[in-house]
Amino acid sequence: MTTGARDSRAQGRDLRTKVLWISLICAASLVSGIVACGLGSFPSTPAQTLNALLQALGVRSGQPVDPALSVVVVDIRLARVALAWLTGAALATAGCVFQGVLRNPLADAFTLGVSGGAAFGASVAILTGVGSGLAGGALVDNLGGLSLGGLAGSAGLLPLFALAGALLALGAVLALGRAGGGPSGGMNRETLVLAGIVVSTFLSALISLLKSLDEESVSSIVFWIMGSFQGRGFEHVRLALPYMAVGLGLVLWRARELDLLALGEGQARLLGLNAGRSRLWLLIGASLLSGAAVAVSGVIGFVGLVVPHLLRLVVGAGHRTLLPASALLGGLLLLWSDVLARSILPGGAELPVGVVTALVGGPFFCLLLGKRFRGQA
Repeated sequence: MTTGARDSRAQGRDLRTKVLWISLICAASLVSGIVACGLGSFPSTPAQTLNALLQALGVRSGQPVDPALSVVVVDIRLARVALAWLTGAALATAGCVFQGVLRNPLADAFTLGVSGGAAFGASVAILTGVGSGLAGGALVDNLGGLSLGGLAGSAGLLPLFALAGALLALGAVLALGRAGGGPSGGMNRETLVLAGIVVSTFLSALISLLKSLDEESVSSIVFWIMGSFQGRGFEHVRLALPYMAVGLGLVLWRARELDLLALGEGQARLLGLNAGRSRLWLLIGASLLSGAAVAVSGVIGFVGLVVPHLLRLVVGAGHRTLLPASALLGGLLLLWSDVLARSILPGGAELPVGVVTALVGGPFFCLLLGKRFRGQA
């Protein structure tokens, strides 16, 4: 057998492996979405859940659906499941892009201050009262306490404040990166990381200042920053989806350029790539994704860190496959993290989903950091 034939067979096996993994994650996401709509303090069987969902789509199964069950499954949980999946997909994709652009396996939305900017914007909205309808999270997942107070009509301005804060933080980081890029005005990954740390630290101090100025808003700010899908509905899905779609389109459009940037800026320039322009568009796309996600869910960490690392082990480092795979697995991971957050405590009480992802991602981060240091030793 010739070398070319062996290479062709190896590429074929590699492609089949990637297709298999992506197909499995897609199937798991579909099944998980149906199952998750039936889990909570008012449980339903998968058959009842599927029947309620089909009836909402206009498909008549011949079996009557309890109106109360239909409200819980379709009007409450389906929106929450969809938002959790979209948020996880956005965070994982953004993390994959940040790691590729900065060539740093520890990079995430926190690295460039995007999450800090969103948190600051949300804190301003809560302090001024324009985001109070969302901060309290009035929706309760049981029939006895069902309430849409504070969320009727609109999602409030809090998500818009958070998204604006995320984009302003990115602008500050890019401005600092260019200012520290030397006479040419260019940017390098070390400068961007340092600028992100500076901006994040400054924004954290501002958030602490806001909390000290109005003690009555402290609990709302802290609850939002911890991350949660409690009280979220389809209006939040409609709010975040356009920004996520634009961000995803940008990063997928430049996936090949991300592969070249991962080789190093010098090598990318030799291959004819305008590294500065490509890096800027990729950072804008990733920031739109993470900013929109944080705007509707609060700060949820570690999804963008863990998912790309896991998938590189099975689908490789090529971003044209890694980016969509990260979106699928990130959505699946956060969907089940939210199910755990709203099911683990008795009496309908909920944990912030950011706590669940931190408990999972924290040990993984420590293992990754230890492995990195051992590799450098």
